Amino acid sequence: MFEKSFYTNKKILITGHTGFKGTWLCALLLQAGAQVTGYALEPPTDPSVFNLTNMGKRIQSIIGDIRDLPHLKKVFEEVQPEIVIHMAAQPIVRESYRNPVYTYETNVMGTVHVLECVRTCESVKSFLNVTTDKVYLNREWPWGYRENEELNGYDPYSNSKSCSELVTGCYKNSFFGEENNDRRVAVSTARAGNVIGGGDFAVDRIIPDCVRAVLSGQEIVVRNPYSTRPYQHVLEPLAVYLMIAQRQYEDGRYEGNYNVGPDDADCYTTGELVTLFCDKWNQLTGSEMVWKNVSDGGPHEANFLKLDCSKLKSVFAWKPVWNVEQAMERIAEWTLAYRRKEDVYQVMSRQIEEFMSYYPQK
Repeated sequence: MFEKSFYTNKKILITGHTGFKGTWLCALLLQAGAQVTGYALEPPTDPSVFNLTNMGKRIQSIIGDIRDLPHLKKVFEEVQPEIVIHMAAQPIVRESYRNPVYTYETNVMGTVHVLECVRTCESVKSFLNVTTDKVYLNREWPWGYRENEELNGYDPYSNSKSCSELVTGCYKNSFFGEENNDRRVAVSTARAGNVIGGGDFAVDRIIPDCVRAVLSGQEIVVRNPYSTRPYQHVLEPLAVYLMIAQRQYEDGRYEGNYNVGPDDADCYTTGELVTLFCDKWNQLTGSEMVWKNVSDGGPHEANFLKLDCSKLKSVFAWKPVWNVEQAMERIAEWTLAYRRKEDVYQVMSRQIEEFMSYYPQK
């Protein structure tokens, strides 16, 4: 696990900080005492966890587009970050079918722009590109994909993230390797599975759909209850990102490509996941929420996909903290606090403290 003391006063630049994962990462870094700068578009949803937590006033928040290279370069020059974590993306599969050009511009050329800024900014020592489990050519295998499997995502979103991986590898080999004349920057990619957690209001994602339903008192609609995915609480991959960024900062031999996912026991069908959400919500509130199967014949999405995280566990002696059932309890807790108009940042901070208590800090 990462060490909070390492991040104290470190200058960290996060792209995509206004999103669901980005906001949680900012909160995690704030608790570690880091100097956090974010660069992203306005929050992608309304409501947004970014605005609900008033995160824009807790960190240095810069609104910008990673497709705007001159602006991005100016930010790098002014901030002089030591660690860069790249999470800005167009992340929705269905949106990538509706708008493939924007998806490729953001996910491919956006990555090029971030890497170009890293190349020309002398302060950066560690760079992490966050991609997705969907970068792999999905053969619907019953076993997990390893980091050396073929990269060839099917849909525009998944394929653009495969390209982002290739771009990162190219920059690493061409500009940041020890054999090059340029300075040394440790570079890794993290291929994360599906994340869940309080404050996700994205469209076309199952847990946000559940949250919207319970907040409006409507029945939960599930369009594909039989697709199987690995699920993990959002803090699981975020803690891994910080661990990789720290360890490769300290020792470049830790750089590489890493799968970040839960144990096999946390592979659920969508229907099973929604049933678990209903159970936790009903236990917490005394409600009687249910869901119904409504297949809408949408675009192609893989029915089964999971990761083999043996490398991450072997290299870093890592293991997950919360299983899906424990994660769902925290989601129900966060959602109820939001419905009651309580301070959700305090809920988030408390959950982070609880999560980190599993890892003794130096």
